[in-house]
Amino acid sequence: MVLDPGAAAAAGQGRAVLGELPERDGSRPCSSCPSPPPRPAPGGSPRYPRGSRRLSESGAGMRRGGGACTGSGGRMRSAASLPHIGRPRGEEGGGGGGGGRRSPCLLVALRPLNVEAERERFFRARFAYDPQFEYAEPVPEAVLDKYRAASDRFVAQAIRIIHAVLEKYGTYESFEVATGGRLLSKCQIWSVIRKYMQKEGCVGEVVVQLTDDLLSQAVMMVEDSRPTLAINLAGARQYWLEGMLRHEIGTHYIRGVNNTRQPWHSSEGRKQYSLKPANPTEEGLASLHSVLFRKQPFLWRAALLYYTIERASRLSFSALFQDLEQYVQDAGVRWEYCVRAKRGQTDTSQPGCFSKDQVYLDGILRILRHRQTIDFPLLAALGKVSYEDVNRLKKFGVLEKARIPHFMQDLERYMKQLDHIVTTNQLNEQELEELLPD
Repeated sequence: MVLDPGAAAAAGQGRAVLGELPERDGSRPCSSCPSPPPRPAPGGSPRYPRGSRRLSESGAGMRRGGGACTGSGGRMRSAASLPHIGRPRGEEGGGGGGGGRRSPCLLVALRPLNVEAERERFFRARFAYDPQFEYAEPVPEAVLDKYRAASDRFVAQAIRIIHAVLEKYGTYESFEVATGGRLLSKCQIWSVIRKYMQKEGCVGEVVVQLTDDLLSQAVMMVEDSRPTLAINLAGARQYWLEGMLRHEIGTHYIRGVNNTRQPWHSSEGRKQYSLKPANPTEEGLASLHSVLFRKQPFLWRAALLYYTIERASRLSFSALFQDLEQYVQDAGVRWEYCVRAKRGQTDTSQPGCFSKDQVYLDGILRILRHRQTIDFPLLAALGKVSYEDVNRLKKFGVLEKARIPHFMQDLERYMKQLDHIVTTNQLNEQELEELLPD
């Protein structure tokens, strides 16, 4: 096995270039792979590798700030996993060069510096306190303005999805155990990753890190100019890990690779071809792929994030925390959802939200509404484009040698699974058409 050059410095983490992963009979025997640690306590704090920038998250949690967005080696480059947030000039497109002034990464800028101290105070007050968050730098007003307003358009659907899960499983924790399966050991995780990358033809292209320091299931980043995927050991479950890989690699990474070959790969190209934003298509598609082949493909996470954001826009932190108790009993989990919804705020006693996370359910429902007319392989091949632009762009696209996710090869099965998602989540065609008319 050949580790990534920086692997020796990644103490406590498994890290390797995909395609050069630990073999059961190789230089790192399976017996040396420790079992996954228990789920981190709610008060823990993640650590992110130096010289890196976070590009996407799979999972609902984020904990604390600290550290700069980049170090000596990392810089953001255009990636399909990046939410559609306007990036500073000098980082757009992220090709070569690096002379422009770098601005703080948005996800870092939005993490309160004092989140752990405020969490302690909140719990000591028995939840009757509204945290007062502090930030390393003022969050840009343009960003706050863009995500200040929450939508209630799909609240009824979000609540119905949440209730469907609770009616079947009683609690979310029971749902996780019943449908996610057992936690996997490091060797088992490497095996799943290796097999998946072989299916996608991505062997040797992406660095993978296994860590117990993330609350989210996964984080996609660029580190030392290489695509890097960090996976949370505590969230790597038997039946969910491949779905996470379909989300991060099969959707974000593959669409990003295809995007680099298109005439709209730069911001100027997007303007020239009058492209719509990549989101909500990007995250909606990735979220559908996360649950695509589950026996019970409930859209719990996207639904609860959507609902939480909408309620945050009307409630204080403490009132939001109390409201979520009807759906989530674990106080630590509720805290994380509330922090995520209230990030960017200083005084959380005031109503207000950061609405970016509504993009998941929004994108899911739009894609399901139009799934019979969307050319999904073409949507992947054209790169970071909206489903609304596909038909118009196909005559301009560079399609030779475009990568198509392996799970789209059997398109009949793929479409049946989308139908199954609609049924499982108690959606219906008439409702979607009324919500999202042509």
